[in-house]
Amino acid sequence: MTEKEERIWAFKLSVLGDPAVGKTSLINRYIEHSFEKDYHPTLGVNILTKEIKIEEFNAYVRLIFWDIAGQDKYELTRQMFFEGCHGCLLVYDITRYSTFDSIKSKWLEDFRKFARPDGVYMLIGNKVDLKDSNTVPSVKGEALAKEIKASDFIETSAKSGDNVESAFKNLVSRVLKKSRI
Repeated sequence: MTEKEERIWAFKLSVLGDPAVGKTSLINRYIEHSFEKDYHPTLGVNILTKEIKIEEFNAYVRLIFWDIAGQDKYELTRQMFFEGCHGCLLVYDITRYSTFDSIKSKWLEDFRKFARPDGVYMLIGNKVDLKDSNTVPSVKGEALAKEIKASDFIETSAKSGDNVESAFKNLVSRVLKKSRI
């Protein structure tokens, strides 16, 4: 296969984090360019897809998003949703420090245990539109990303759309780089 030939890929991606950190809102902002003000918790898992072209790699990519519920009652069933996962966004709410703490102790641990061994993960501090209520400074997010060896750290706002496109494109590019033969 030559460099000029187009490649077609399909990647299973997860968005992980505590309840109400904005996982579903981030996916909806990325796929549908919309935001719902009312919070509706995900029950189990929602599966959504989006097809994109990544010019840098001359590749078409079908993204299969697994929006996995964060509630503890889904702990046992959640594990099977990680199987074969190529990458994930580890999301915390910048206004709730407890959601930041659970990234390393819960979500990353689960991803490493049940996803692909070569899975890529990024750390996302969501809800930057609520800067006045921020309890997790950016420097803490940057430090944690470095500590856990995340491929990147980005602060986003699903409400305003700030950096949402960049976060998903960055994740997909990192997965593609690892997947290239």
